[in-house]
Amino acid sequence: MATKAAVSQLHFCKVSMRIEPQKAAPPSRKKPIYPVSERLRTYLKTYGRELILPVQYQDLIHFTYARPLVNDQGEETAWEQVSYDMREWDFLKDGLLKCYAILKTEGDYSFAANLSVERIDFCSFGNSQPFRIRIVNVNNGNYDHFYIKKADANRIYGLEWEHLLATSRVTFFTYGQTLIEEHIAGIPGDIFIRDYLNSPETNKVRLLKTFVKFNESCFIRLLGDMRSYNFVVDITPDIEGTQYNIRAIDFDQQCYEGRMRLYMPQFAKENYPIVKEVVKHLDSESIKQYQAEERSRTAYRIATERYRVRELMDTMLPEELSTPEKIEQLKFELGNHYHNFRYIKAKTMGKILKIHLKQLLMPSMRSVLKMAKGRKRKL
Repeated sequence: MATKAAVSQLHFCKVSMRIEPQKAAPPSRKKPIYPVSERLRTYLKTYGRELILPVQYQDLIHFTYARPLVNDQGEETAWEQVSYDMREWDFLKDGLLKCYAILKTEGDYSFAANLSVERIDFCSFGNSQPFRIRIVNVNNGNYDHFYIKKADANRIYGLEWEHLLATSRVTFFTYGQTLIEEHIAGIPGDIFIRDYLNSPETNKVRLLKTFVKFNESCFIRLLGDMRSYNFVVDITPDIEGTQYNIRAIDFDQQCYEGRMRLYMPQFAKENYPIVKEVVKHLDSESIKQYQAEERSRTAYRIATERYRVRELMDTMLPEELSTPEKIEQLKFELGNHYHNFRYIKAKTMGKILKIHLKQLLMPSMRSVLKMAKGRKRKL
């Protein structure tokens, strides 16, 4: 176990981290669905996110039978496999293949003869109560998944910020109160911690560097509740060794929670095994370096997508995305932490996020703009 001196030197997001699991209040168990406003829908239409979908969420809830879905070890999962009567199934099968074509081939349905809907799963525990659709290629058996969920404003904003600011793009579309999104591939974080974290083949330093960056990214954009089962680890063989990428897969808690620490994966008790390894293997200077790298990368993405980022932020500013109590708690915690009382004047989560981005990224943004001006002079 790391010494107290080592622990005292470790800072994620300028907040001291303790080696023991945190006892902070857990994220909200059941977040209410916030409807898609007309402002947000206009933004979605402008950028091609709002389309007429052949199947809506309401079409899927009329299943006739459900049975627990078991994993390869014979254990029951949080998902249930659902069944429909034949008339419903014929309608859904064709419509779901068209939805998949919209996600993958810009609506080109000419490949439909090669595809089949193998299974529909339902999870009643998630905030958005998602349906997971398994599509299989009948020629070679290869399969893929996509999801149909209730359209929730927090989740849509989270997906759009992920698309604009994260290292990987994400594809999703909305239609009324329906959201469809692609499957984000990777090993679920809880399974990775259990089966891979202490494997001899795991390059821990590279993995831990990625976790530090992921922690910083979530805090920068105020994406909450990144417990281990809400992110995946993507493993990529490289020229020498292995590279890792940690990606969020649950965006319901975008700008919703009131506690500042709930926006930092380091404080989730489910992530404690990784945090313990960070304390053991990374020194404070390396952590600061990785945080700076993530802030610089995010600043570059904002500079590149500045017009769309500005439009998204303007859309988000007046939105109701949380309760008044949570807004008050978060703005006071962030304001006290940074001694920046601009937070205190914020009335919405969107305004808090705007102030927060400036607080964390302004030095990096100045450097990015300075470098861009230098290039223009050379040209």
